[in-house]
Amino acid sequence: MRADANEIYRRYLSAVMLHGHAGARACALGATDLYALNILQLSGAMSPGELAERTGLTTGPTTRLIDRLEQAGYVRRAPDPGDRRKVVVEPVGEPAELDRVLAPARQRVGEILAGYTPEQLDVLFDYFTRAALAYHEAADDLRGTGSER
Repeated sequence: MRADANEIYRRYLSAVMLHGHAGARACALGATDLYALNILQLSGAMSPGELAERTGLTTGPTTRLIDRLEQAGYVRRAPDPGDRRKVVVEPVGEPAELDRVLAPARQRVGEILAGYTPEQLDVLFDYFTRAALAYHEAADDLRGTGSER
């Protein structure tokens, strides 16, 4: 392992977080709002309680987060198909403004990835998949909820 591996990785994570914050701000969202929207886009509709659990927020801040995303036109509350007394939060279409704001970084990263061989890309995406699971499990451990993914 390289002697500077930890520092390089921390710089990478910091850059990703910085970009996420800047992208959210450019769309008049908070970083947690963007994170929650990403969860909904990747996982689909879920109850406000599940969204609270996935974001690590309590119910009050989650309600306000959903209100902001709904007001901005990114999500809507809909009746839960399994129990019409409850609601789910679901993403609404493709967020064009977010896509526009995040497109330059995606293009730059795409250009970097284009320089790798298919075998190298397999390793990179295997890492991304496994590291995401490791981070989810570590977050669950920190919250004391155990791993559910």
